[in-house]
Amino acid sequence: MAHRRSLRRPALAVGLLAIVLLAVGLVEGDLAEDLTHLGGLVIGLLNRFGAAACLALIYVEESGIPLPVPGDFYVGFMGKLFAASLPSLVGAWLGIVAVVVAGASNLYWISRRWGPALIRQPLVGGLLGLEERRLARASQWFERWGALAIIFGRHLPGFRIPITVIAATLGVPYRVFAPSVAISSAIWAAVGLWLGATLGSSIGSVLARNAWIYLAVFGVIILALAFTLVRGWGGWGRRQAVPR
Repeated sequence: MAHRRSLRRPALAVGLLAIVLLAVGLVEGDLAEDLTHLGGLVIGLLNRFGAAACLALIYVEESGIPLPVPGDFYVGFMGKLFAASLPSLVGAWLGIVAVVVAGASNLYWISRRWGPALIRQPLVGGLLGLEERRLARASQWFERWGALAIIFGRHLPGFRIPITVIAATLGVPYRVFAPSVAISSAIWAAVGLWLGATLGSSIGSVLARNAWIYLAVFGVIILALAFTLVRGWGGWGRRQAVPR
């Protein structure tokens, strides 16, 4: 019974905070309307600037800045744009690999410089969920698998950015990190371009016709943010309560 009560309180806190955040988002402007038009705005941007917009957005995402549309879509869109030309597809593939390595390098060096100090802060470590025990486990994982942990770990949904941050924080050498990212992104880009070239007739209308996806994604982000805030605050409070 006590265990259930201990689980119920954090869940209730997360739920209440999520409701508050969602309410603020809905009150501040026409959020629901903005989200439903987001797909059309992204499609318009890509149609206007083409491959340049796709590469720029992939670069931004790999640098650690969250985007409402994942990089997989931009890769597929480029496959659609260059489906009729093999040389153009090869050029797009090389361009994607280059911007992924460049963007991931930005995040790597930022994390290498400030990551360890930030993680040692109780609140930040709690927010990121990177406690010493977890960092030690991740360090063993990287030591055991080396470059393979980066190459294949980046293919797990939602792990491209965390893999970069953890690799840099744990001191994985850049001479290992950069080639691993290049190999991983080469596989990812090749598959994405092929899918875009093959299913190009439908990829351009996915965002505009399925605006409800953005509402669902926004809800997930709100829940994740609420959970992270509650977890980080709880961890900070427990550390403050420990006598020194």
